Amino acid sequence: MQEIDAKEFDAKSKNELLPVHRQPLRLWPGVVIAIVLGLVRYGVPLVAPNAEISSFPLAFLAILGGLLGALAIFVWWMFFSRAPWLERVGAFVLMIVALLITRFVVHESIAGAGMGMLLYLSAIPGLSLALVAWAVATPRFSDSVRRVSLVAAILLACVPWVLLRTAGIMGAGSEYHWRWTPTPEQRLLAQANDEPKPLPAATPEPPKESAAATPDGKLPSASATPAASTTPLVTPTPTVPSAEWPGFRGRNRDSVIRGVKIKTDWAASPPVELWRRPIGPGWSSFAVRGDLLYTQEQRGDDEIVGCYKLSTGEPVWRHRDAVRFWESNGGAGPRATPTLDKNRVYAFGATGILNALDASNGKLVWTRNVATDTDRKVPDWGFASSPLVIDDLVVVAAAGTLAAYNLADGKPRWKGPSYGGSYSSPHRATIDGVTQIVLLGGPGAISVAPASGAVLWEHKWESGAIAQPALLANGDIVVNALATSGGLGTRRLGVKQSAGTWTLEERWTSNGLKPYFNDFVTHKGHAYGFDGNILACISLEDGKRKWKGGRYGNGQLVLLADQDLLLVLSEEGELVLVSATTEQFKELARFPALESKTWNHPVLVGDVLLARNGEQMAAFRLPVAGR
Repeated sequence: MQEIDAKEFDAKSKNELLPVHRQPLRLWPGVVIAIVLGLVRYGVPLVAPNAEISSFPLAFLAILGGLLGALAIFVWWMFFSRAPWLERVGAFVLMIVALLITRFVVHESIAGAGMGMLLYLSAIPGLSLALVAWAVATPRFSDSVRRVSLVAAILLACVPWVLLRTAGIMGAGSEYHWRWTPTPEQRLLAQANDEPKPLPAATPEPPKESAAATPDGKLPSASATPAASTTPLVTPTPTVPSAEWPGFRGRNRDSVIRGVKIKTDWAASPPVELWRRPIGPGWSSFAVRGDLLYTQEQRGDDEIVGCYKLSTGEPVWRHRDAVRFWESNGGAGPRATPTLDKNRVYAFGATGILNALDASNGKLVWTRNVATDTDRKVPDWGFASSPLVIDDLVVVAAAGTLAAYNLADGKPRWKGPSYGGSYSSPHRATIDGVTQIVLLGGPGAISVAPASGAVLWEHKWESGAIAQPALLANGDIVVNALATSGGLGTRRLGVKQSAGTWTLEERWTSNGLKPYFNDFVTHKGHAYGFDGNILACISLEDGKRKWKGGRYGNGQLVLLADQDLLLVLSEEGELVLVSATTEQFKELARFPALESKTWNHPVLVGDVLLARNGEQMAAFRLPVAGR
């Protein structure tokens, strides 16, 4: 009797692995679709991460291809696989439930990335591949084993997303790290104290230099006397030297450098690193005066305006505001660049705090909350406008709304109309002899009078803009607009005034140069900038492209006008020299400057180049021609 029972038990166990008599699965369509999906979604971005097809980033096409592949697998599984209907429906119900559960346990950087869609866009193709792999591996198993293994396969496909975090987007994709690894900011905070040394009681008088003129040829006339403050202020020195690089993209916000020529054979004469130091996250560039540089960063729960020595990188002072901005695509920290004017530095934080600080010691002169003043919500990417000093005002853009404040005491002077959100900063322009402030935003471009904020003219070009406008010698202006996945194009406008009425004429519209994350420069009748992730040159006469070449990601550049030379800081942190001539794209030299993602604008003061990103900043001495 025991022998019979043993045989029955053994037979029953074997039956668990025997297929139930049913029509065999039709697997080959699913296998073919899965192979194509894997190649398109994962293979192509791995092999050619920055490639484009008809100016459309291949990485976005890969995402779209992954979703279409997942849809094709759904159609195959539901209608052509011959699987039992319980398994057909049950598989997708399990996927939906698994995704919803995963959504609540992934790292916040993944949960919020891509406007909350990154997890779904990335995980759905992987879950589809897991379904096909399970179907191929288990046709000979019993129903119970198949269904248990289906649950396991779907859960395993979700596990990687629980174990990862992102450091934001880079290029056209996300930058992934293990969830448990510390961020660069956390490593910085864990280091030994690097707080600035106490400043001497008496601030020494800065070296006397001739003050530089503003674009209209006059020195700023704003009073430097601060309003009453709870913080004691240092009496400003009678003579304040001009700033070599007063703020975002230089004196005229055009990224043009004159009076400097460098050697271009970096194999024989490479840049020399002067210093390097870690810095908190943020996408600020630099303002520079004498031996002091100013930038913004985030350290823990403090948003910081920092002053460092240009010669050594040592901290001089730090002003802290107890606020923190973070979003999953761009990470933590301020987005704007400080602006120097006389003895003050003006800084606009990502949450809307506008500070006027004593440039010598960082003490607070006055502060405003621009978000409150303008009744504007902090945008998803944070406030990114760099302050513009014009006449006796400092002007910032709060998600498309211009706001002006007295330089002396910070009192609000005027608020402009709401003009849609963008990353663009207010831009000083003199057109037809009239000084004005131009801002690019969601609906297009708008110009206002500095004294009152009254609208002078407006140009509608829906899609919005990020880049700064470019002013041409004849008074024309070049603007840009965006598309969903990148730049839409550039447009040249003729702007004229007659009897107090402004008229605009579209000269041309070009898709040969489509700035997105980055600005462009104009030189000798041509514009140079990024067409997506690739450098390009177009004619300012008709907008036609002259050349396109060089993949530098979402990098930034400056123009050495006396030398017909572009100095590019790539998204990967490389310094690259490119000829600013129209014949053809010509790369002259490369040099590794920074590590990790780099979106910040470089600065060149004399022969010293400053570069930074969200992790480190460094100074390099460039080889000067003729030495």
